[in-house]
Order: sequence, then structure tokens, then C-alpha cells
Amino acid sequence: MTDPIKEVTPYNDEENKKGQVTKMFNKIAPYYDYLNRLLSLGIDVIWRKKAIKTLVPYQPQYILDIATGTADLAIEAYKSLKPKHVTGMDISSEMIRIGDNKLLKKKLQDVITLEIGDSENLKYEDGQFDAVTAAFGVRNFGNLEKGLIEMHRVLKQGGRIVILEFSKPKVFPLKQLFNLYFKNILPVIGKIKSKDPKAYQYLYESVQVFPDYENFIKILKKIGFHSTDFKPLSFGICTIYTASK
Repeated sequence: MTDPIKEVTPYNDEENKKGQVTKMFNKIAPYYDYLNRLLSLGIDVIWRKKAIKTLVPYQPQYILDIATGTADLAIEAYKSLKPKHVTGMDISSEMIRIGDNKLLKKKLQDVITLEIGDSENLKYEDGQFDAVTAAFGVRNFGNLEKGLIEMHRVLKQGGRIVILEFSKPKVFPLKQLFNLYFKNILPVIGKIKSKDPKAYQYLYESVQVFPDYENFIKILKKIGFHSTDFKPLSFGICTIYTASK
């Protein structure tokens, strides 16, 4: 049995979580990359590299990057793995617009395609991809299990998923420092730059209610994944989850 997941939303209005998350990312999209680098001190770049490195032994040729945002993980996947094609999908049209501009500048538009879509209702065929990835995205699903079931569905038999997600450090004093930074300092910096204080308050709250390592692995197994594993990074601030179909 896994504990029920408490739902937190960015704006506390009547719109459902999916709608609020879409609105939030459309709003902060112009500042997203800058704030990621600033607020993580650049470590998020290293986290993405390590996540994609787990796919090297599998040599996936067709990759789907869920909640691709501005395509950072999709770009890293292509650079490190040289697959035939990477598809990046996100519910935020503004994030996709910025990602498309990034691909044009890097001349990667022929090998990486970005599309607007819903992670919980994927438009792709069963077993279409060799690997499915997600960085800091599954935490924002309106229905976590539904999104993970869709990832499982579009994955080929023997394919791999790689999920990079924030987690809660458990050791003193990092746990206390993490909570202080994410709860009190990060929202202030986010408010100054993005003019949306709720977005970075939501970041802290959504991390707090996300399943811990063992419970998330239980959910993956329940859905049908096997060979599940997790690897905490930076003393547990972030975690790489991997599994096979």
C-alpha cells in the first residue's frame, strides 16, 4: 500500500491542478532557465547529465522527454546518446516556444521535435519509444499514477524510463538548510525575478508532498515497471529513478 498523495496547487483557485500548472509555467517561462541556474547554483545541469548517462548502456534510438519545458533534458539526451530522434512534449505553449528557439540556435530542430501535449493523455502509439525521460515534471502531474501509466504504455518492451525529481534530504543539518532555502529564500528570489511568488512557493510545497524514494518505487512497480532503482544526488536534494518495462 502507498500513502495517498496530498494535492497542492500553485494558485489555490477553482481551476484544477493541471490548468493551474499550465498557467504557472506559461507565466514564468521567460525566466525559467535563468532561475534554474541561479537557484540551483548550476547543479541542475550536472543532475541532467547524470540522469541521461544512465541510458548509455541501452543506446535508445527513439526517446520521449515528458514535461520537456525548454528542452534542456531533450538536448542533453541528444548530445550524450546520439539517438535517431528525440521528441519533447510539454503542456505549456510558452515553454515550448522558448525551447524551439533554443533548438534553432543550436541547429537541433531536425533531430529534436517539441510538441504541446498532456502527459496524462499521450497521443503516441503503444510501445513507440525506447526510452521515456522526465526532469522535474512528474511532481506536477494532476494524477501521478495516470501519467506514469502513460509513460509505461508508450515505452517499448525492454525500454527504460529515467525520472529526475526533487526529493527531501533526510540528514541533519542539510534537511534543515534545504527547508530554509526552499521555503523562505527561493520564493523571494523567484518573486523578484519572475513576478510570481506563488510559483516558487508551490515548488517547495509540491516537493514536500511527493512520495519518498521507497513509496515512489512502489508506485512504479504497481504500474508494471521492473528493475526499479533510485539514486539520490547532492545529499538527497534530487533523485534519479530508473525502471524497465
